[in-house]
Amino acid sequence: MFEKKLALHETMKFHELINFMTTSLLKSKMSQGIVFDDDLRALLEKNVKLTTPALTAMIKLYRNSKLEY
Repeated sequence: MFEKKLALHETMKFHELINFMTTSLLKSKMSQGIVFDDDLRALLEKNVKLTTPALTAMIKLYRNSKLEY
């Protein structure tokens, strides 16, 4: 496996994106319990199903990257 090096600004952007996706995922999960519209609930469930593996993959990439000075 190759070693990916990230510059400081890339590391910061990666971190911001992971935080945004985590917040979005939590909001979707919490909203499922209070939404009464079936179409909206289905959309929230789809968002959770698609975001969870994407977020897991991004965190794995982030952890495996090295900081370039």
